[in-house]
Amino acid sequence: MTRGGPQVGGARVFGTDGVRGLANGLLTAELALDLSVAAAHVLGEAGAFEGHRPRAVVGRDTRLSGEFLQAAVVAGLASAGVDVLDLGVLPTPGVAHLTSALGVDLGVMISASHNPMPDNGIKFLARGGLKLDDDIEHVIEGRLREPWDRPTGAKVGRISPYATAVDEYAAHLTATVPGDLAGLRVVLDCAHGAAYQAGPRALRAAGADVVAICAEPDGRNINDGCGSTHLEVLQAAVLEHGADAGFALDGDADRCLAVDASGAVVDGDQILAVLALALRDAGRLHRDTVVATVMSNLGFVQAMEREGVTVEQTKVGDRYVLESMKAHGFTLGGEQSGHVILSEHATTGDGILTALQVLARMAATGRSLTDLAGVMTRLPQILVNVPDVDKSRASSDPDVAAAVAEAEAELAGRGRVLLRPSGTESLVRVMVEAESEEQAAQVAHRLADVVKKHLAL
Repeated sequence: MTRGGPQVGGARVFGTDGVRGLANGLLTAELALDLSVAAAHVLGEAGAFEGHRPRAVVGRDTRLSGEFLQAAVVAGLASAGVDVLDLGVLPTPGVAHLTSALGVDLGVMISASHNPMPDNGIKFLARGGLKLDDDIEHVIEGRLREPWDRPTGAKVGRISPYATAVDEYAAHLTATVPGDLAGLRVVLDCAHGAAYQAGPRALRAAGADVVAICAEPDGRNINDGCGSTHLEVLQAAVLEHGADAGFALDGDADRCLAVDASGAVVDGDQILAVLALALRDAGRLHRDTVVATVMSNLGFVQAMEREGVTVEQTKVGDRYVLESMKAHGFTLGGEQSGHVILSEHATTGDGILTALQVLARMAATGRSLTDLAGVMTRLPQILVNVPDVDKSRASSDPDVAAAVAEAEAELAGRGRVLLRPSGTESLVRVMVEAESEEQAAQVAHRLADVVKKHLAL
């Protein structure tokens, strides 16, 4: 939590993806309530509620702390005069979808995504299911805990359960599949998270034979040795069940990674490549362009160039991918981590949607995931974090620049060097891609030594 606004307990409130931290430590019920009140005030004064009684939807993942944090968020909104629909446990993209589909003024998701269970977070979505702009988050921070006139009587908000949230979201996902997935066996690792109901339901409704694993949340086991950060469980299950493919979601199901029938990992870059060609062949890849970040593997960029697809690269973070997509009308973007945004169907990354579209490509072409992902050859990539350095000089120090130029000359166009200052810590990330892992490691550690020597604090 590093960006903008006042400090609460010594830390900034909003980070790059909402508010996130140790539940009942930094992220308390009091802060959750106050954030919700401030958000209602800011959006109301900006005209978001003009001419009608404001409405919001609130969802959460399966963490124990989500129960009291959701109660606090709902209480805050209702006390500010907002009518609230309680969606219960639902993936982040499901909350975004219903924010748009129900025409409400505000969506709130309580989740810490792939973080360990003790953490939690709060993410606000504007009308249409879009993430709030940075400037609005800054204003919300500035309005925390200010004095206000509280509505009374009939002006306070009402709170209602919305029992069909999972059904409606799953039906939306299934409707995006043009054909039938019959004949495909798939393992879905739900990470004991928010998609444990919607994920298997959507894939089965589309015709797939689904083996759901890690789909028994108990409030404590979310992301615990499973999901997109622990693919070994999925790899073993794919081989055990003789599946055609497997997909691993994270705790709030806004991203996924895949495994082919042999158990080999198919990462976000490979998934993007598969979907880019599917959309291009269908005439639905706007300007034959896919949006990715600077961390995308060079092998992905090279493969897209061979296929006549342009790669628009942004800073790391799905918010930057989204900004580029919105600005230019692009239909596909994503990150190596498995955040994939298909703007025809979603306003945010959606792991279940991604899995469905990959399976649809397999069904339509009759090709295996191994074959489809083989469109790109992933270059070995080494990432070294260099702590305790002056990251502000990473791009201007002459000695560092000379070392980078020397490394690029050594790679001679068959690799890549990227120095990226951390957005939250006093460190520089050194990323090197090369034709062999040994060469990438040698170059990366050599550059890391130069960064440490010349930029040391």
